[in-house]
Amino acid sequence: MRLSISVLAVGGALAAPAFAEDLYPATLAGHAVLPALSLVEPPADAPRDAWISGKFTGAARNDDPMSVMGNVGKNYGGHETGIALPFIGQPVQGMSGFAMTQAGDGSWYTLTDNGFGSKRNSPDAMLFFHKMAPDFDAQTVTRRETIFLSDPNHVVPFRIAYEGTQSRYLTGADFDTESIQVVGDEVFIGDEFGPYLIRAGLDGVLREIYATRLDGQELTGPDTYSVHVPATAGRDFQVQRSGGYEGMALQPGTDMLWAMLEKPILLEGGETEGPFLRVIQFDPKTGDWTGESVKFRLSDGATAIGDFNFIDESRALVIERDNGEGDAALACAEGATDTSACFPHPALVKNIVLVDMTDVDADGFVRRIGRVDLMNIADPDGKAIDGVVHAGGPFTFPFFTIEDVVRVDDTHIMVANDNNLPFSGGRRIGQAADNEFILLSVPELLSAE
Repeated sequence: MRLSISVLAVGGALAAPAFAEDLYPATLAGHAVLPALSLVEPPADAPRDAWISGKFTGAARNDDPMSVMGNVGKNYGGHETGIALPFIGQPVQGMSGFAMTQAGDGSWYTLTDNGFGSKRNSPDAMLFFHKMAPDFDAQTVTRRETIFLSDPNHVVPFRIAYEGTQSRYLTGADFDTESIQVVGDEVFIGDEFGPYLIRAGLDGVLREIYATRLDGQELTGPDTYSVHVPATAGRDFQVQRSGGYEGMALQPGTDMLWAMLEKPILLEGGETEGPFLRVIQFDPKTGDWTGESVKFRLSDGATAIGDFNFIDESRALVIERDNGEGDAALACAEGATDTSACFPHPALVKNIVLVDMTDVDADGFVRRIGRVDLMNIADPDGKAIDGVVHAGGPFTFPFFTIEDVVRVDDTHIMVANDNNLPFSGGRRIGQAADNEFILLSVPELLSAE
């Protein structure tokens, strides 16, 4: 079903109102790293194809392990990353979501994204989530368990990459998994391709797939299986590519899920409805969308969000970001043609925003309370791992995609990045970004109302 213009015309006519919010300080309380080249073995019953991943990231199939060097791309300086494809095994890389609920052993449920960035290049990248345990004293992250997603009961309504196998493990050609929550003995995962909500057991076996409904009509994207070329933006699909459920929060007290699109919705003609994102409520108990939705307005310079998690029954944290990568202290000079030792598009807007989901104005916008700037983090106690702070500057988190945030206690939050292995840098020129976990002391932000 197509989403008509009339459903979104009111939203498109409303410019996101100007807003004022407080900027709160953030202090580094811990820094831990899972190395970029962290790999996991596929399950014993997985197809042999899964043992070499990343074979389809170039112009043609490549079965020669570690033969093609990763690169951040021309727009980001053309720097090589020091890690080559394809991989022997599956990359743990790409932390794309934190669940609010911790595992029984105290570790955190974290989600890995679809593999190598697109539906086309990720048919051999398996989908899974983990139990991760950062140790901020040792500055390390331990992967305690990996749970692979599978569809043995044929729940998925389209042909999957490993369709002809008995185990039917899911891959990045099937879904782009970007957000996760645990509800009882089940896990809910937000997908960007459909966009869909995926319901599975904690064993990773799928139980149900939910198409997205907003204002009573179904939303689709250019990668939805039912959308065929030629397709017109806004008419045949309304969700931008890589614009599905980047964040999904579990509301305490109600156990409702609020799924947030990463990018603004498209109107007929291809323009967006405005500089804001839709947040749509889903009831896990009934297995249906409730019909409730709100809007999150992006600040100037922000193009997308990275994660979304409640801290109490009404307030939630949202990561908003631009598309920059790299510390501004190493930015290229204006007009520079040699970008070998600098970042041509450094990170500028990387915020953790506190919102009140129960304070919604007449136009449907949730109230932004305040934010912290991830490009200006104090480190008076020297918690940063050696070599990552530029002389005289603050600690920064200068990654392209920062996709994980969760409240740890009354004064601390934890943040992590998706390192897009092996295609992103950000910390050091010529070196692939690691999976970094940072613990931030932000008491003023967490107490703000």
